[in-house]
Amino acid sequence: MGQTFEYDVIIVGAGPAGMTAGMYAGRSMLKTVVLERGAAGGELLNTEIIEDYPGFEHIEGWDLAQRFESHAKKFGAEFRQTTVTTLRKLADGVFEAETDSGDTYRAPTAIITAGGTPIRLGIPGEAEYAGKGVSYCAICDGAFFKGHTIAVVGGGDAAVEEADFLTRYGDKVYLIHRRDEFRASKLLQKRLFDNPKIEVIWDTLVDRVEADAQGFVHNLKLHNVKTAVESDLAVTALFVFIGFRPNTGIIEGHVDHDEMGYLLTDTNMETSIDGLFAAGDVRSQLTRQVTTAAGDGTTAAIAAEKYLASLRDSSVGRVVATGGYAV
Repeated sequence: MGQTFEYDVIIVGAGPAGMTAGMYAGRSMLKTVVLERGAAGGELLNTEIIEDYPGFEHIEGWDLAQRFESHAKKFGAEFRQTTVTTLRKLADGVFEAETDSGDTYRAPTAIITAGGTPIRLGIPGEAEYAGKGVSYCAICDGAFFKGHTIAVVGGGDAAVEEADFLTRYGDKVYLIHRRDEFRASKLLQKRLFDNPKIEVIWDTLVDRVEADAQGFVHNLKLHNVKTAVESDLAVTALFVFIGFRPNTGIIEGHVDHDEMGYLLTDTNMETSIDGLFAAGDVRSQLTRQVTTAAGDGTTAAIAAEKYLASLRDSSVGRVVATGGYAV
């Protein structure tokens, strides 16, 4: 039989957005719990080196994750390693998070920062060499492969756009697609076909990622889906863009989202459910970076504190931004 724990705010997910929200909520003297199924850090833990977070010209992903966690704990945020299975708003307005351990967490407001998950190819070598040549973020990792030969997998807007972007760094970029035409917009396709550094490999799947003696990517095993011909492709990087899945399935009941499943929020990060805020990769937005996630988490925590204040004042309605920075 699990236990029930009471808090001022529940934060689901301990990536950059969740840990930043935890820091600001704790700083506001709110009793805060951050629920995370694994180690704190989110996608930071899948990134070997980060060079685009202000103040750190070069920092390992795990190191930055530990700094985020330590900072949040300094202001009193509690971290619990547990998997949230359901997040619901009860009839009395309290949010309830059920976990796989049987424990239940309750609070008058909640922030979901459960992020999203790049869809993997699911082939041998992919997981083993993540961060050692296998990547899911061109902006994050492209600069590490200056002068290299790069492969990109996918056929939608993201794959086509990122393949074009990666030619800023790579001497040669192969775009591997399982079909004989792209789903990407015509404008993006034109840019791609006009780029002399890009070569498209049609009707082809990647079967295996292989590494050199040092454990870094150096070859891909391919096969043509129409001819069944197998081949090798010598590359030092594989960028996978076959989709991104937001982790929103735990929310019980309807919440507004876009066509891809990302949560829609107002400028205060509040969702269509009063008192439920969203931040980071789970939210519909232009880009997914550590900097934007931290900004989302900041706004969500401050808005959540104001939401709690409105409850204490017995006011009803959505939080209205004051424009101030102090909490």
